[in-house]
Parts: sequence; structure tokens; C-alpha cells
Amino acid sequence: MSPLFVPNNYFCELSKTEIFPDPSRPLEVDLGCGDATFLIEMARAHPERDFLGVERMLGRVEKTQKKIIRNGLTNVRVLRLESAYTVGWLLPTGSISRLHLLCPDPWPKTRHHKNRLVNQEEFLNGLARILEPQGEFLLKTDHAEYFEDAVTQMQGRSDFARMDWPQDAFFYPQTDFEKHWLGQGLTINRGRWQSRRRTTELKAAA
Repeated sequence: MSPLFVPNNYFCELSKTEIFPDPSRPLEVDLGCGDATFLIEMARAHPERDFLGVERMLGRVEKTQKKIIRNGLTNVRVLRLESAYTVGWLLPTGSISRLHLLCPDPWPKTRHHKNRLVNQEEFLNGLARILEPQGEFLLKTDHAEYFEDAVTQMQGRSDFARMDWPQDAFFYPQTDFEKHWLGQGLTINRGRWQSRRRTTELKAAA
């Protein structure tokens, strides 16, 4: 199985078995996986789970493939595609146990706020669709305004519930961006939400 995941059709919703062969294993998505530091560490720490990194920049995708091969990992793959489309239209319904959005582009200028993933209905509706019942959305950012935007948007949705995220709740490696920001004394904002949707609702949405 190649570390690079290339869908047979970019215009149809995937099935879980198209990404990894065993549908009984939890599948996690690292959206905008960058240099894959987080993705690789998670895959190494959790061989019982499968991981899909999503990244649009070719150079980063190529580096991720090399890291996967170098580490001899068979439970992680990378997809080169834009994040909002991947979540909104491509990933399979009710199949993702956790989606990680770490250090996203904050789009700081007011006129660009509409470009933030957390402000896009395509992304939010897709997130609600792809998470399995009680699946989780985890967000980390150093940008306070972006985080406030995310909290506001998620509060307005009845299909998600905010959860606590204690520092030592579970194994969660830092990205290189996060290490850099923490080294500069910046604060990392963390948000964790759980899907309230039921299996019957997800089947109806499929």
C-alpha cells in the first residue's frame, strides 16, 4: 500500500475501505498536516489506529511520504488536496473518529476572515457529516481571534458539544509550529468538541 493516497474519483464520496483496508480500525485525520511531525508521532504511538494526513502543498506531501517510508509505518497515508473540499465532500460519512486541525492559517486581515475553515459552512457541515457518533474535533492555534471565531461558530451548532481538554488528558505530540510558538512565550489555545449526531442521522445524511 502506497503512503500516498490517490482517490480513484475526486468527485465522489469515498468509502472507508478505499483509504485503509480494515474498516473496523479507528481512522483519524490530520488536516493540513504540514511537515507531518504530529502525524508520524501519532501513527507510531497508536499502531492500532489508522491516520490520514491531508496537505495541499506538494513539497510537504513528498516529505511526508519519505517520513512514512523511513519509519516503516503502514497505518498512515497522505492525501494531497485542499482541506475544505476534503472534509466537505470527499471523506466518508460517519467514519472519522478524530479530526485534528493544528496551527491553521489564521487569515488575520478582516477581509480574509471568510477564508478561515471555521467560518465556512462547507467545512462545518462536512465535519458534522464525517465524524462518527461521539467522534471528536480538536483544534490548536496561537491566534486568539481565530480561536474565538471557532468557539463562536461551534457554539451555534447543536450537533457539537464542547469538551474539556486537560493538558495530560491523552498523548498529543506538539507540531513544529507549536514548539516554535511556545519557545517564544506565546499561548496555545485548545478546543475539543464531540459530535452529538447519532448513527441514524448520519445514515440519513449519506
